[in-house]
Amino acid sequence: MNDDTMAYDVIIVGAGPSGLGAAIRLKQLDPSINVCVLEKGAEVGSQVLSGAVIEPRALYELFPDWKERGAPLTTPVTKDHFLFLTSSQAWTMPTPPQMHNKGNYIGSLGALCKWLAGQAEALGVDIFPGFSIARCLFNEENQVIGVETTPQGLDSQGNPTSRFEPGVQIFGSMTLLAEGCRGSLTQELIKKYALDADSNPQTYGLGIKEIWEIDPSKSKPGHVVHTIGWPLQTDTYGGSFIYHLDNNQVLIGFVVGLDYGNPYLSPFNEFQRFKTHPMISKLLEGGRCLSYGARCLNEGGFQSIPKLEFPGGALVGCAAGFLNVPKIKGSHTSLKSGMVAAEALYDHLIKKEPFTYQSRLEKSWVYEELYKVRNIRPGFQKGLWFGLINAAFETYVTWGKSPWTLKNHADYQQLKPAAKCKPIPYPKPDGKITFDRLSSVYRSNIHYDENQPNPLHLKDPQKAVTVNNAVYAFPEGRYCPAHVYELVEDPDGPRLQMNPSNCVHCKACDIKDPTQNITWTPPEGGSGPNYVNM
Repeated sequence: MNDDTMAYDVIIVGAGPSGLGAAIRLKQLDPSINVCVLEKGAEVGSQVLSGAVIEPRALYELFPDWKERGAPLTTPVTKDHFLFLTSSQAWTMPTPPQMHNKGNYIGSLGALCKWLAGQAEALGVDIFPGFSIARCLFNEENQVIGVETTPQGLDSQGNPTSRFEPGVQIFGSMTLLAEGCRGSLTQELIKKYALDADSNPQTYGLGIKEIWEIDPSKSKPGHVVHTIGWPLQTDTYGGSFIYHLDNNQVLIGFVVGLDYGNPYLSPFNEFQRFKTHPMISKLLEGGRCLSYGARCLNEGGFQSIPKLEFPGGALVGCAAGFLNVPKIKGSHTSLKSGMVAAEALYDHLIKKEPFTYQSRLEKSWVYEELYKVRNIRPGFQKGLWFGLINAAFETYVTWGKSPWTLKNHADYQQLKPAAKCKPIPYPKPDGKITFDRLSSVYRSNIHYDENQPNPLHLKDPQKAVTVNNAVYAFPEGRYCPAHVYELVEDPDGPRLQMNPSNCVHCKACDIKDPTQNITWTPPEGGSGPNYVNM
């Protein structure tokens, strides 16, 4: 190998729970296996965003002594609340069994990933943060044989600057893609190998989150609150979470299903309006917002899981879509999938057996868990009330054993023309409890060299005006939670102005654009949000 190439037995792209879990399990099985983990964030955990209530089932399997090892899960859930909101009231509802959190912990998934990275490095795993991946490498048999990192130091036109460094080619016997939701390499390989030929389209939600420091008298460490209803209309799937941590901190967020139809809907502004509810504003009054972030999450569930293996590697974690939507949890299934992949890799590389990750995972508790709840999220495609009735039927009558499986439909196909929808008026932010997008993005601690190629590629830039604006009233100006897309009025008419340095890597534009005209690709390594304990 020379200065521009490296070689490992196993390459793992992404330092989330699945990638780190796979790396650790490989080293537990055989310390001689050479493993590297590549992470596009400036640090491990700096671009991880989740609620998060964490179920430690898989963590116990990886490290039975995780508490003694100092894992940063110190706030056990003490109480669950499930509420239905109107504009002024909060009605208590029975907590669905999937949302019972006894034995779970409120915490930061980013902090947990940092801890997992430390455990992995202690076992001899090489972890390289600040390296995004530009592309996969293939041999003549069309098999993945490694990856190439994104070049550093290109200007906005793609020309080398004084700090230019070419991408590094990293070769591996096997490659695991653990990129998380809507990873760029994952999308490339799903298309190349038709991995989704026998699965439903993946569907998504956009989660928006803030961390608040609140009045100590209002702090209830261990309390978990989930809400449905207001401010969303009954034809739109979504809801909120409020998790009380130690140190007078509250994790508060809102998720909107990206299968919504009204192009005037703004998930960011729905979240801000949610905070004006009397119950929420009372909680936040006198406090201060510390952090902000946004991230899409897989909601397709069991029927949207693609084929997991490809020539030369496999998909693990949220790259494959293992989120349990009714539980509102995916870190435990992601971690387990990485462990199963590692066990299959060990037998394949060391024992020279066939690679059997897919069949092993299908026999694990991950598939059993996701199969039971496969019909709950799709039921909400017909509205809130049908969704709740269907969820109760699936939970209490058939126990997830219905002889049918409901289908999912691609989110971008659900947007309706603006002429058929009513505009949604949103109140102006007060700067105390509700905020605008630019001040929120500032709290994401974004680092971005503006003189680098735009990671957001438009196949036809004119479609933003001729189709998106003309037909859908410029929805990208609303579904983006970071004010990346802006319509500017010029003497010759409206034109698109992009602000890529605001991008928080949520991927909503890649998913929701009605003409699928936008493709998100990773910028230089280290660019983007630098979350603290999100």
